[in-house]
Amino acid sequence: MWNVVRSAASSFRRSRRFSTAIPGPCIVHKRGADILHDPWFNKDTGFPLTERDRLGLRGLLPPRVISFEQQHARFMESYRSLEKNTHGQPLGVVSLAKWRILNRLHDRNETLYYRVLIDNIKDFAPIIYTPTVGLVCQNYSGLFRRPRGMYFSAKDKGEMMSMIYNWPAQQVDMIVVTDGSRILGLGDLGVQGIGIPIGKLDMYVAAAGINPQRILPVMLDVGTNNQKLLEDRLYLGLRQPRLEGDEYLSIVDEFVEAVFTRWPKAVLQFEDFQMKWAFETLQRYRKRFCMFNDDIQGTAGVALAGLLGTVRAQGRPLTDFVKQKIVVVGAGSAGLGVLNMGVQAASRMAGNNETAARNQFFLLDKDGLITKERKGIDPAAALFARAPEEIGGLREGASLVEVIRKVKPHVLLGLSGVGGVFNEEVLKAMRESDSTKPAIFAMSNPTMNAECTPADAFKHAGESIVFASGSPFENVNLGNGKVGYVNQANNMYLFPGIGLGALLSGARVISDGMLQAAAECLASYITDEDIQKGILYPYIGSIRRITAEVGAAVVRAAVAEELAEGHGDVGPRELSHMSKEETVDYITRNMWFPIYSPLVHEK
Repeated sequence: MWNVVRSAASSFRRSRRFSTAIPGPCIVHKRGADILHDPWFNKDTGFPLTERDRLGLRGLLPPRVISFEQQHARFMESYRSLEKNTHGQPLGVVSLAKWRILNRLHDRNETLYYRVLIDNIKDFAPIIYTPTVGLVCQNYSGLFRRPRGMYFSAKDKGEMMSMIYNWPAQQVDMIVVTDGSRILGLGDLGVQGIGIPIGKLDMYVAAAGINPQRILPVMLDVGTNNQKLLEDRLYLGLRQPRLEGDEYLSIVDEFVEAVFTRWPKAVLQFEDFQMKWAFETLQRYRKRFCMFNDDIQGTAGVALAGLLGTVRAQGRPLTDFVKQKIVVVGAGSAGLGVLNMGVQAASRMAGNNETAARNQFFLLDKDGLITKERKGIDPAAALFARAPEEIGGLREGASLVEVIRKVKPHVLLGLSGVGGVFNEEVLKAMRESDSTKPAIFAMSNPTMNAECTPADAFKHAGESIVFASGSPFENVNLGNGKVGYVNQANNMYLFPGIGLGALLSGARVISDGMLQAAAECLASYITDEDIQKGILYPYIGSIRRITAEVGAAVVRAAVAEELAEGHGDVGPRELSHMSKEETVDYITRNMWFPIYSPLVHEK
């Protein structure tokens, strides 16, 4: 079984150059070709001669020993060559080609894979995560080469408690699960949605230093309502309509019980569930297990950090957040998650006046403004329905342009999943904002679903805006040496720190207070100088440092709420006596970093 002793040297000290630290040994129970075929233990041509002798590898590899540094450089040379050779080809073709070369390395040599991912996170995050992961999921049945993670289907009912022991790792720290029902803005992709947990967990390894031997991507296959997939001869999932109601919940219940029975200290992240099940499962499990829903809570936290940054960018104190008028377009799980967290933050600043806090927000869906006159409104959205007399007589279902012209919002925030919904007329209406520096957040993923492009936003809404998107875009050249900064308001800034902080605090549950602490930590991370330029989020290359700070804020919040039970040899008492700096150092020391460990064979 896997048994790795990690180096205790600081990952941050090593992150910008190759480490010379000698890691602890790794006990293996394999020899010869079995070692070479195991991506975790395989070092390719990097096995030193002494290891080749003791592991039965003599003659199975070319005689020259290639160092880790040389292997790293050789891979990057291949990757750059691919970029050059695919120049000018369609973006989708290029993106999938890049994903394939990374995936082949992942299948062959995990240590080298995670090293090149960490060292090139700005370039590779869009390939293994948003936005390319959406394209991968759409084509996953054709791209599938080897299994990764676990699959629990409706046909496995009654067997999951035993199935969970088929996973070879003795310990699992982080689990990401999806049912494939709402993959990004692409809808129901069934079993092909497994690409999302795989990509998220790669980000956990790269950003949070979760040991990749202790991660588990999971697909809950309860069928699909996507007729195209059901008719696809390559589709790998169940060919049946999605389960609903109690049948559906019984599958999720059984899986959750099985996971926490075997790994009671694990952190479980729900990802890309359709809205009704996203809210249902969050409320069902959040007070019993250490879990969170990234679409609802992670997106909300990143958005809140951006909203607080927007107040700073306008030259106002954070307490003025309660005076912001915010129009939210999209009443799905992400949009409602942002509203809930925004109301909580504003309520706290307003002396726990939740009614006043709700009056800041205006919610629209595909049918326009949601008011109390709306029939058959979803209960989760009903909390944010406005009375016409409160909003100057705006009618039920008023269009986005009508709402903007009447409300003159400080912030326009899109989580609609509808590409281009912030059209020229909408953007020009934002010029009438009551703020001299209005914010436009086009947060829907993938790129084609962004509510608008940054180029259009700066062109039509004005050069003084603050702009953020969910997918990566280039900054906009405004001429005369001016730059329109594009902020990527992506969950990768928060969910790794939330998961790592929950894990290392040993939190029983993940509370609203822990999530608020994460968002406020991210909001405070940016300097005043950058904020004044319109930069709301940090440089992605510093993601490990950001995650350590966010994780430490989560740990401190868990301790303050008496939810922390400690992790390993560090108990709740030790955690409670740590200073802020000591907590960050504690988080940092527990981050895994990829380096070849000496392999020792044991029968």
